Amino acid sequence: MATAWLKPALAATVAIAAAADLTFCIEDLNKAYRQSHPDTELKLSTGSSGNFYTQIEHGAPYDVFLSADISFPQKLIDEGFADRSTLSVYSIGRLALWTTKPDLVALDKGINVLRDPVVKRIAIANPQFAPYGRAAKAALETAGLWNEIQSRVVTGENIAQTAQFVQSGNADAGFVALSLLYTPTLRNVGRYIQVDPKLYPPLQQAMVLTKAGAGNSAAHDYLQFLASQDARKIFDSYGFEAPADPAK
Repeated sequence: MATAWLKPALAATVAIAAAADLTFCIEDLNKAYRQSHPDTELKLSTGSSGNFYTQIEHGAPYDVFLSADISFPQKLIDEGFADRSTLSVYSIGRLALWTTKPDLVALDKGINVLRDPVVKRIAIANPQFAPYGRAAKAALETAGLWNEIQSRVVTGENIAQTAQFVQSGNADAGFVALSLLYTPTLRNVGRYIQVDPKLYPPLQQAMVLTKAGAGNSAAHDYLQFLASQDARKIFDSYGFEAPADPAK
């Protein structure tokens, strides 16, 4: 009777819920983590921070939550679904206005170009669930543009889908995470400008262990890696700004 070769069981599993602006960055982070933890299985899901908040609140078995906005992890902590001692800001996100139609959308005018009726469809992430969508709406309101262009706004479920609207040409311009425009796929596609950060509240991107993850030693190890200098270099390479040192 032939003996079947059995694949060794992995030592541990970490289930990760990551904001959509990390779609590409998190792959590089996980690749680096696996180099020193080859026996740990990383189960990754990406999507809108608000949707993950709701899923975790209803018992979704994620160990680590990386949110594009600190408010969602804080809510989970307040409700008893996450471990307060593990909460930390890992980066400051940056908002960009991007187009794949630079001949149509004159970005040298800044976000005021959106007043031009030739810009018929403007993509933002859903402000109800996506922090970058909230930031985009806030920037438009601060600039006095929201009421004027609201009828031309199309919303994506998350920031990755919003970027797809722009990349495909289904939107003439859109507000996306700067990190997505640092990826090899999109780096040289179209044109973008960074939105003045004074126009929207800071995108404090925070990570936390969920109630389930608090008892998972591998999840603790993974969170420690994300706070390391090796991880910081990867975050930097995608345009994420390091949070201010509270000691300074």
